[in-house]
Amino acid sequence: MTDVARAVEQQTRRPWKLAILSSMADYIDAGSIVAIGASLAIWKTQFALSSSTVGLITALGPNALAAGIGAIVGGRLGDAIGRKRIYQFDLLLYAFGILFFIFAQGVPMLLIGSVIVGFAVGVDIPTSWALLSEGSPGHSRGRLLGVTNILWNLGPVVTLAIAAFLAPTGEWAPRIVFGHLFVLALVTWALRNGMGESVRWKEQQAGQTGNPLSFTKIRELFTRSSGTAIAFTASVFLFWNLAAGTNGVFLPFILRTVGAQGQTGSVAIQALGFLCGIISVALVFMPLADTGRRRLIFSIGAALQAIAFLLFALFPLTTTVAICNVVLFGLGQGMAQYPMIRVWLSELFPTSVRTTAQGLVYGGVRVALFFWSLAVPVIAVAGVSTLGWLLTGFLTISGVIGAVFMPDTAGKSLEQVQAERTGVA
Repeated sequence: MTDVARAVEQQTRRPWKLAILSSMADYIDAGSIVAIGASLAIWKTQFALSSSTVGLITALGPNALAAGIGAIVGGRLGDAIGRKRIYQFDLLLYAFGILFFIFAQGVPMLLIGSVIVGFAVGVDIPTSWALLSEGSPGHSRGRLLGVTNILWNLGPVVTLAIAAFLAPTGEWAPRIVFGHLFVLALVTWALRNGMGESVRWKEQQAGQTGNPLSFTKIRELFTRSSGTAIAFTASVFLFWNLAAGTNGVFLPFILRTVGAQGQTGSVAIQALGFLCGIISVALVFMPLADTGRRRLIFSIGAALQAIAFLLFALFPLTTTVAICNVVLFGLGQGMAQYPMIRVWLSELFPTSVRTTAQGLVYGGVRVALFFWSLAVPVIAVAGVSTLGWLLTGFLTISGVIGAVFMPDTAGKSLEQVQAERTGVA
């Protein structure tokens, strides 16, 4: 066992605590996205929002542009100054942004809150994934990263449950929903102050001098192994996120404005999908993520998700079709693209540029989602069938790329993966 491996084992005597505190980034990420989604129909009436304004609120925030920019910035800072240092300010910024939603008096406050919250979420994501993966032994890295996906699904379930329960309160519901995210952000920030820095990052930084924000190290992203990894992960993530981002933030809006569901019914249906995601991650992905069955569970999950949106393409948007969609998509996403993307982004890049690469891929995809989000409300009103065909196509492309080009990294240490990919022991 190497000195780094021994240090990692020592650091992770309480791996589940590390996993949960790191994964809270995913809870507030997805929780923020669906909180906005669940509030759109109420805000539409309360503040007389047009379809273009609805698209702008979602496109600017945690579902797209601001999160993308935040991830790019946070990823670079995570490699330059450390993973843990990011934790000292990002959730405080997030909580500040949430206040704009809680006390919103009009569209400007909604837009400002969306940008601040999105940026803070984006900053947190790459450093959280890196800190957890670098503190995990190879034989359990996939399982521990699976916790991030459970929290990513749990955030929406809790958020949507609160939104459904509070639906009769009308305009008060969004304020209380965002209030629970505000409290959780501050509690998580306080608990994270006791976490240690990544042993692997400190080892990599030892003996280095010069400006830590220098961009000279970024050339490591342009090696053959890292360039291939960026192309692979970005392709799988982009086409999946175009569908998942639409599902996460727009489904309640679509169900209420196109599918004639009430506010309670629309958010309850969406919550069912995320609950299925939790079940799938816990019972399928986490037990098998560190074995040789990655390709099998990925392929099954990708197929289930494509079928889910094929239903929108082929059938009218009834309650039955909506329920089948969220169940199939929830079960599929819990064992395929998103949990595997987290693992691949952690495994396929060297420690010196790990969060930079994660930030570029995650951020680039979210920026692309910005442009897509501007069009979704218009497409959905024009015809859910058209949207269904587009999302089915996106998910099929993502699934095929992931299944065909999946790397063989299961159960290996990060050092072993890099040695095999670069040919340098």
